[in-house]
Amino acid sequence: MLRRLADSPYRPVLVVTRPDRPRGRGRKLASPPVAEVARELGLVLAQPDSVNDEAGMALIADARPETVVVCAFGALIKEPLLSTYPMLNVHPSLLPRWRGAAPIERAIMSGDERTGVSIMELTEGLDSGPVCAQALDAIAPDDTYGTLAERLERIGADLLVRVLDTSPACRPQDEALATYAAKIGPEDRELDPSRPAVELERTVRALTPHIGAHVVLSDGERLGVSSARVLPAGPPEGELSFDGSRPVLGCAEGALELLVVQPPGRRPMSGEDYLRGRRR
Repeated sequence: MLRRLADSPYRPVLVVTRPDRPRGRGRKLASPPVAEVARELGLVLAQPDSVNDEAGMALIADARPETVVVCAFGALIKEPLLSTYPMLNVHPSLLPRWRGAAPIERAIMSGDERTGVSIMELTEGLDSGPVCAQALDAIAPDDTYGTLAERLERIGADLLVRVLDTSPACRPQDEALATYAAKIGPEDRELDPSRPAVELERTVRALTPHIGAHVVLSDGERLGVSSARVLPAGPPEGELSFDGSRPVLGCAEGALELLVVQPPGRRPMSGEDYLRGRRR
């Protein structure tokens, strides 16, 4: 999205993102991806501890923006900053459906057939501001978070430029239709065999490749799953079978064949390779 804006008449005068944080197993300090792209494009970059304190607001004021665009910023923007500038928020869902932190994941997990991007005015409420424009996109049966998020980013960037071009009227959302996309928690990542296999397959796709789903083995270890397929039948509910060419988890309805897995401390591998390793 930042690249698209930089190539448009609305090249950012300032990019504001979160401070560098320790990441990975080595806990080395790393910049947010937006910061890296901003440096690559030669854009002015700021990474304040807060945009809501005097120092953060002064950075923005010095840039003299006509409009502030917010996309996956990851922190609340509060008054008085919220009312100081016109603010547009790019949100990857068809608001008012899936307000909140994980709209792409929740759309896939729920079996939605379509989603999209909304451009809305930023307000104090959680993704509840008036919507200025929307663009739709179908969710394919094999879409993962990675494939869908990439498409929505392109769609959202083009939609944002059109909104900046045309300044369409923004309309209030229908609160009666609002649903909430809660942040993904540990309970969402575990593939619970008491649920139907079709739901677990959607969970795998929704959490791939950025978060990851897993099954719990009999010894308590977690086996990561990044690709799976629904089977009409399989072992009894709760049993993870290693008798075939790939692991198969018995579910409340149907079974889940594990196509790509990741044992603890190892790289992802095919279900076939995993079973060959177990049988040695």
